Amino acid sequence: GSSPWARTRCSPVQAASPRLGRGRQYSAARLARMSYETADSQKEEFRKYLEKNGIIAHLTRVLVSLYEEPERPANAIDYIKKYLGAPTGVDVEELRAENEELKRQNLELEEKVEGLVKQLQELQADKEEG
Repeated sequence: GSSPWARTRCSPVQAASPRLGRGRQYSAARLARMSYETADSQKEEFRKYLEKNGIIAHLTRVLVSLYEEPERPANAIDYIKKYLGAPTGVDVEELRAENEELKRQNLELEEKVEGLVKQLQELQADKEEG
């Protein structure tokens, strides 16, 4: 079986320690119970978050869809991504590099536009003077 400490954030040594902070004394059993309650409340909070945001419903639908497929897809992850609307077969690093290059080009063009606007303003000022 699994250790009763597997669900806690503290080690058996920490939990068995008779004193923790502010001089309070706790038994190992009470410490374990407190750890379980904390872990359980965090899990419950996370479950409520997933439910509130529709994540559980979406995952349930995608898993039911996968289950009902007459032939199992070779790549279940790609199937799930496709079902959820995510692109598949995309090279993320290539997209990042392209994005950086486009940002650089955009900055160059913005600087060029700024220079042309200044040049135009100077020409208009010269025309008004002359």
